Amino acid sequence: MIESDYLLAWAAYAVAALGCLLVCFRLTRWMWRYLREPLRVLVVVLLFSPTIVDPAKELFAPAIAITALDLLFKVGNNAWRAVADLALYGLIAFVLYLVFVAIRWPLERWWKGRNGPQPEASDEHSPTLRELMQRDDDEEPYTAPRGERRMRVEPRL
Repeated sequence: MIESDYLLAWAAYAVAALGCLLVCFRLTRWMWRYLREPLRVLVVVLLFSPTIVDPAKELFAPAIAITALDLLFKVGNNAWRAVADLALYGLIAFVLYLVFVAIRWPLERWWKGRNGPQPEASDEHSPTLRELMQRDDDEEPYTAPRGERRMRVEPRL
């Protein structure tokens, strides 16, 4: 494999991995924040962690691909090295994520406290249920035209 093929393969993998990452972001956006963010960190680690394939030539490949291919076809001995690289990159990524959360948490609490207590959702000027019902009682009831007798009364919206 020449240098341009190697770079072309990495470029194609990077585009595909970014597409997979986008799909992961879309699939996890409904989740609770403290479940969604670690899952996204895990996916980033799995997709973007390289491992060395040939130490003599310094050729790298995605660790998840090397692990899957070595286990599937039972060839080579790079699976353990790839798993070790995945574990190391995962540990580093989760430590950085925890540092980020440890910094973000007090800042968010300070920001919410700075804005003061939030007003309740109820509006002071909106009528109460009793006022609405009294207003409906004051209006004259619906009467059917003379020639038309219905057994069913439709609700008003």
